Amino acid sequence: MEQKNLRLQPFIIFLIFVLALGSTGCGGRKRANIRQKRVNTVISAARSYRGTPYKWGGTSRAGLDCSALTMNSFKSTNIHLPRSTKDQIKIGEKVKLNDLKPGDLVFFGSVKRKRKVAHVGIVSRVRGKGDVYFIHASTSLGVIESKLHTKYYLKIFKQGRRVL
Repeated sequence: MEQKNLRLQPFIIFLIFVLALGSTGCGGRKRANIRQKRVNTVISAARSYRGTPYKWGGTSRAGLDCSALTMNSFKSTNIHLPRSTKDQIKIGEKVKLNDLKPGDLVFFGSVKRKRKVAHVGIVSRVRGKGDVYFIHASTSLGVIESKLHTKYYLKIFKQGRRVL
């Protein structure tokens, strides 16, 4: 009888190990799936504004500014961002340029005032280092999707923030 129990013991230990791994793995995947759905919702909401004209202080489809675009897009997932860019940069955790993911906020200074936050957008796709796109409300073109790794945007890039 004791010999039989000794043979089963390694199997039981292995079974417990597999079950323990499965339960932690599933929880991590579930959180990742929830985050991905929220990211997709935010990006879809932002893209739905494409072509909307830029209007300083505007918050609707008739016209909006960059911080209203991010605020409205995140509101689609019940995340309430502050109205201004200078307050939005305080939300979430800081992310390095090379670690940006879709759904992250990207903040920019201006050519003349690089230290002051002047613009914000939402990372919409990442296809590797140097191939990052973001949606934003451009003063001249309205809501568009632009490539981040250009001479102009890299020069004024301040930081990324992860809210989701």
